[in-house]
Amino acid sequence: MYIHLGGEKIIRAAELVAIFDISIEQSSKLSKQFVAGARKRKDVETIGEEEPKSIVLTKHKIYYSPISSSTLKKRAHHFAAY
Repeated sequence: MYIHLGGEKIIRAAELVAIFDISIEQSSKLSKQFVAGARKRKDVETIGEEEPKSIVLTKHKIYYSPISSSTLKKRAHHFAAY
C-alpha cells in the first residue's frame, strides 16, 4: 500500500516510521539535532511550494509535507488495518 504525502510524492506504507506535527521541530532540541544530521546527509526533502505542516520520517528519508499530520495519520491508519 502507498501513502500520498502531498504534491507528487507517494511512499510505501511499509517505509513509514513516524509522522509528526511541524511544531515538534521548534519545541524539541533533540528533533532539531536529528533533522540537522539528516540535512547534512542530504536525507531531507521538502514537498511542494507550500508551508510544511508535518514531518514524515521513513526508513531512509525525512519529508516535510504540506499536509497536516492528522490527515497523514488517518491515511496511514487506513492502510494499517489491512
